[in-house]
Amino acid sequence: MSAPADGPSPETSETRKSPKASRRRRWPLAVVALAAAAAGAYAFQNEIGALTGDLRTGSAEAAVTAEPPKPPSITVARATRREIAQTLVATGTLVARDEILVGPQIDGFRLEAWLVEVGDRVEQGQVLARLDRDMLETQALQNRSSVARADAAIAQAGAAIAEAEAAVVEADAALRRAETLKKTGNATEELLVSRQAASRIAAARVEAQKQNLRAAEADKALAEAQGREIALRLARTEVRAPAAGVVASRTAQVGQIVGMAGAPLFKLVRDGAIELEAEATETRLHSVTPGQKARVAVAGVPEPVEGVVRLVEPTVDRASRLGKVRIALPADTGLRPGLFARGRIETARREGVVIPQSALLFGAEGVRVQVATDGVVSDRPVRPGLSDDRGVEIVEGLAEGDEVVERAGGFLRAGDRITPVRPGRPTASNAAEPG
Repeated sequence: MSAPADGPSPETSETRKSPKASRRRRWPLAVVALAAAAAGAYAFQNEIGALTGDLRTGSAEAAVTAEPPKPPSITVARATRREIAQTLVATGTLVARDEILVGPQIDGFRLEAWLVEVGDRVEQGQVLARLDRDMLETQALQNRSSVARADAAIAQAGAAIAEAEAAVVEADAALRRAETLKKTGNATEELLVSRQAASRIAAARVEAQKQNLRAAEADKALAEAQGREIALRLARTEVRAPAAGVVASRTAQVGQIVGMAGAPLFKLVRDGAIELEAEATETRLHSVTPGQKARVAVAGVPEPVEGVVRLVEPTVDRASRLGKVRIALPADTGLRPGLFARGRIETARREGVVIPQSALLFGAEGVRVQVATDGVVSDRPVRPGLSDDRGVEIVEGLAEGDEVVERAGGFLRAGDRITPVRPGRPTASNAAEPG
């Protein structure tokens, strides 16, 4: 075997020397790369500056050539002259204008039949119910017997009077003869006294028979009065309507024992007259007067009913601060008491300058509107008057034809410019667009 060489080989020596030589060769290349990068950065900076300058120049030119901003589009309304009617809304319940309670006028009789039903229209004097009358008819028969007996007693007393008067005539004649005989001495004193007593007795009998006649006549009068009472009670077994109207309720039941102190058998609405008993606030009550027209909307009735204010009660409830108003309604509407209703009372009507309610502005200084003149807004104080569902009357501050901001708000100030938008008219931008 050969021994390994002691010194390094030529290849190994070359390899150890190569890193230093390699670093010497790379140094110039790094310098060149740095120089190229610096040149590129400078060129890029110049391009960015040029581009930024172009943008600034373009923005300035655009700012110079751009149009000023357009004023905001605001809806305006024209003040028009028309008739305006102010109304007061009052709610309440339909009631009978005059409710009649109908009950029996006698006590302790059984109800035999009722002849009308709720909702029926009745006339004055019409029979509504009948009571049992058997007992009264029996009493009527007894009364007729009493009257006949009184008539017989009267006739008997009359005959007795005639007989007694004849006896008086005979006794008076005998007395005169006795007096004549006494004067001639042909009659004794005793005979004369006897004839005088007989005459007085005959006269007394006449007076007694007359008393009997008067008693018989009184008995007849009593029997006749009792007969009239029985006839009246018989008539009252028929419960009649005291006035024409409509039956609102019926409590009568066949077989019940009725009495004057009990509940009424029927309730009638006189002449069928129904009215609205409504309540209105005390602050508006002064504007309501009898005779004013009203339109009443009734629950369940599709069309409103025309009415007239009949009565404004003179007092206001201390707790609710509401006053009552009665509105008369037509009798032929078929309305029923108890229905809920809302009435609109026309408290005033006249012609004036009217604008929308939304155009009013309220503040510490009063009421004002914003008027648009040639596209410029200005504040103007006004005095409102009547109002309805479509607008409010302006008594002072506006003239017919003035244009106001329809929905005024805090975003507009006096002197602001606007683009008026009139309802029903196309705006300038819309007019420019093709259809």
